[in-house]
Amino acid sequence: MTSPQGFLGFWETTGSAKTFTHPLDPVLLDAYVPRSARVLDYGCGYGRLTAELAGLGYGAVRGVDVSAALIARGRREHPELALMRCPGFPLPFEDGSFDAALLFAVLTCVPADADQTAIAGELGRLVRPGGVVYLSDVPLQGDALNRERYARFAERYGTYGVFETPDGGVFRHHPPQRLRGLLREAGFSVRKERTGVVGTLDGRTAERLQIVALREPDAAGPEPSPGPASG
Repeated sequence: MTSPQGFLGFWETTGSAKTFTHPLDPVLLDAYVPRSARVLDYGCGYGRLTAELAGLGYGAVRGVDVSAALIARGRREHPELALMRCPGFPLPFEDGSFDAALLFAVLTCVPADADQTAIAGELGRLVRPGGVVYLSDVPLQGDALNRERYARFAERYGTYGVFETPDGGVFRHHPPQRLRGLLREAGFSVRKERTGVVGTLDGRTAERLQIVALREPDAAGPEPSPGPASG
């Protein structure tokens, strides 16, 4: 996971002990990402999905996260993986270095519009034309608990869908068109969507949206952005 500086403290402390819950859909992955692909797991946390990709036979996978605590945990639990802490943008890779990127439950941990745009733009730089982003995130939920906390925190954060949790986390749920728009602005076009139910960090369940988006072959890509920074 990733977070801008103002919210990074949670992921260096309480959040670094959480068990992440968004599962890969191996069938969806296999339809768009061959085993030979160079894959970036952006916001990899402690390397849960990076390890799963390696176990599925993906031999060129790099995990990147902004949190030092999560990367340290990942190196303890998965010393065989290529995990790297990168606190800001641009990431230390050349344009078009990857055939695919994963963005799993990352944007939900990044409340600010500008930071989300920076992440999508950096993936637009790093994924080669013709490559894909496989995103899984949480759209706006319709249950009473979530509607109440969206309303309660909307004035504080200026965005409906941002909320705080009792253990100190700040999260964001999105209109689906927001997620599609971020990818489109970064030079991707949606090819496949799937919905489903996943567990959450607090032991509940939530609807999720999966999107596979293709990096347009003729897209020049956005200019690199300074992106989220951490101390």
